[in-house]
Amino acid sequence: MNSSTALRGSTALVTGATSGIGKAVAQSLARQGAEVVLHGRDRSRGEALVKEIAHDGGTARFIAADLTDAEDTLRLASQAGDVDILVSNAGLYEFVPTPATDAANFDRHIAVNTRAPFLLVGALAPAMVRRGGGSIVLVGSSAARTPAPVGAAYGASKAGVEVLTRYWATEFGPSGVRVNAVSPGPVHTEGTSAMFGEHIAVLDRTNARGRAGDPGEIADIVSFLVGPASSYVNGSVLFADGGELSSLPG
Repeated sequence: MNSSTALRGSTALVTGATSGIGKAVAQSLARQGAEVVLHGRDRSRGEALVKEIAHDGGTARFIAADLTDAEDTLRLASQAGDVDILVSNAGLYEFVPTPATDAANFDRHIAVNTRAPFLLVGALAPAMVRRGGGSIVLVGSSAARTPAPVGAAYGASKAGVEVLTRYWATEFGPSGVRVNAVSPGPVHTEGTSAMFGEHIAVLDRTNARGRAGDPGEIADIVSFLVGPASSYVNGSVLFADGGELSSLPG
């Protein structure tokens, strides 16, 4: 069970916080005492989550920003202020074949999934270094290591996240700023429900666990990675995919 005081006195920025994994992460960090800066595109959903967190005894505020826009991403970092925890969760995923992926589509994936965390870390990590500590968690994807017939742009953008995790752990680790990633497999969210529709049950047949994940399960891993219990964990990519299924001959 999460302690209600584990993160008291800290400020956390969570991108993509108004639904799915990001929402579960934001709620979890708020329950542990962090003041949470919520990012999203939909102001009404953001303000609703602020009220929900306040109702549960937590503290949050919302900033709307378009992560496909570099300047808007930097504005988000500026308005977030000094944060002790950054959870880069916002993601774009469109699972289409390569010939159907035009330059604009590819650029959107890179902008949201790779460039946005790059810009946010570049803007926020220096202040963490000056204060002598901080924690950054990037949300990757099993698509970075498990090829499929569609979604190459998404997989490439998330592979970049895993590489950046290791680089930043090396760059900022000596100054007390830990950088890690969680790499989820399929998770039941509003996004996956909309994508798969009546075929959503297929997600439960993709791993050795026999079911897709729940956003709260990923949030628990993020809470571990940002908290004091993981003080010696740096530069790690934690797979949370239920276990890959082995291919049997014949």
